[in-house]
Amino acid sequence: MAEHFSLRLADSRMLAPSVRHLAFERADGAPFAFLPGQFVQVHFHYADGKPTKRSYSVATIGAGDGSAVDRVEMAVSYVDGGAATALLGGLEQGGTIEASGPYGRFCLMDNDANGRYVLVATGTGVTPYRAMLPQLKALFAKRDIEVALIYGARNEAELLYGDEFEAFARENPQFRFYACFSRTPRAAPRPHDRNGRVQVALEEIKPDAARDIAYLCGNPDMVDQSFNLLKEAGLPIPHIRREKYVSSR
Repeated sequence: MAEHFSLRLADSRMLAPSVRHLAFERADGAPFAFLPGQFVQVHFHYADGKPTKRSYSVATIGAGDGSAVDRVEMAVSYVDGGAATALLGGLEQGGTIEASGPYGRFCLMDNDANGRYVLVATGTGVTPYRAMLPQLKALFAKRDIEVALIYGARNEAELLYGDEFEAFARENPQFRFYACFSRTPRAAPRPHDRNGRVQVALEEIKPDAARDIAYLCGNPDMVDQSFNLLKEAGLPIPHIRREKYVSSR
């Protein structure tokens, strides 16, 4: 059930030139329970006093089972002149914001019986998949399942949490990570790198209607193009789960 609460910034770091990772704790000291894939809403006001809000997927790596965590982590993209950027871009450690949540159903389902998850993302759309890593590890122990994470970025500097996904892939052979660079390849390419947009890797893994469930999160154009590709491959619409990220000022 969604709650309204104050969040205090406990830690932060830059993930990319225009993306900041923020780690909050509830100001009332209470833990925060969420399912991987859910999001929180940050509530604030425009300069003219009009109320508004922005949604951010929870990036926290918890137990993966919906139990409470101590921190609410998120990745925030900066938008020039953006009201949310003015709020979150300059927020200092100890500063507080108002939020509510969790919301959303962009989650792995308990009754899924597929053989493979295909997780596709661009930009900060990869954050829900970071939160899903413990849940995926538990799934590997329960049933015979594979996961392909296909992540699109313009260049290596914008590949958020890339080292974490690579480490998870090394530790879990059922997990494959594809880093797709649409503009500039790495100076020292890695075996899992692909040049081009996410559709390059998506076609490479050969979507299989009989065994795949896909998740698409990020840029609306990517989501729409990938949805059409998967639908043409025969995946039923309920097996293509989508969440579009739109930058707001």
